[in-house]
Amino acid sequence: MSITIQARGISAGIGSGAVLVSSEPISFLSGVDPETGVVIESGHPLEGQSIAGKVLAFPYGKGSTVGSYVIYALRRNNVAPSAIINTEAEPIIAVGAIIAEIPMVDRPETAINDLEDGASASVDGGSGSITITDD
Repeated sequence: MSITIQARGISAGIGSGAVLVSSEPISFLSGVDPETGVVIESGHPLEGQSIAGKVLAFPYGKGSTVGSYVIYALRRNNVAPSAIINTEAEPIIAVGAIIAEIPMVDRPETAINDLEDGASASVDGGSGSITITDD
């Protein structure tokens, strides 16, 4: 069985993987190691976890505009998330997703905190849909 959640498309493409949910914003500059894809921000709820290959769901980005290039570096190093879901996209994350060709949506009909951590999901950044499937 699957459910589809409508959202607003930001960066085209389709990405799938396990959902990784953060209730807190993410800073990619100094918050995520671009070589490993591991969250390194001290005290962050995802500290020590890898975002590589995950459908990364978080409210919004924070920090420097250099964060866009960190997202691009994650892709170049093959440790980027497979897709991004934001409550509200802001330019740093949107630009990073676009230049790194990571599918991205925002404004999902279902709140990010209601998404199940570890659930299988597919994000279509072109149509703005998120499909959650039971494994």
